[in-house]
Amino acid sequence: MGEIKVETCEIEGLKIITPVVHGDERGYFYESYHYEEYKKAGISEIFVQDNQSSGRRGVLRGLHFQKQFPQGKLVRVIRGEVFDVAVDLRKDSATFGKWYGVVLSEENKRQFFVPKHFAHGYLVLSEYAEFCYKCTDFYHPGDDGGILYNDPAIGIQWPIPEDMDLIMIERDQKWEGLEAFRSSL
Repeated sequence: MGEIKVETCEIEGLKIITPVVHGDERGYFYESYHYEEYKKAGISEIFVQDNQSSGRRGVLRGLHFQKQFPQGKLVRVIRGEVFDVAVDLRKDSATFGKWYGVVLSEENKRQFFVPKHFAHGYLVLSEYAEFCYKCTDFYHPGDDGGILYNDPAIGIQWPIPEDMDLIMIERDQKWEGLEAFRSSL
């Protein structure tokens, strides 16, 4: 019953997944994850931890990664809408430092697969959003890394309207840029 549509991105490894949604007068049903279907689509990672977060309009989380225990992530939105971003941090990649963004929402039910060695973040576009993600490794306190969300060397085009106030924790406003990360490799 699974049925998924998988789009590749210009950055190798990133994938956008759109499930087939079955609806009738009762509502809808879809498989949000099926190992065999995802494996056929080239996503054979084993996910060991599920996380969920929420935020109101203007919340920007990221750009995060784990240094010694990198995580691949399969992310989706179950309520509201976010602009989700991945930045390639693979040191030998032809697309190192490049970013890709996609709108995820409860309406489009899209998922975004972000492999290991990418920084990840998102901006809440709706009044409120709930964000779910599967991870290929556990969270390891003290292993956090980050890249500054507005580093001009990356040039992410966040869809921030003039009337939106960003809501961020102090840490996310103080990460260093891509060049500092590159020099630490």
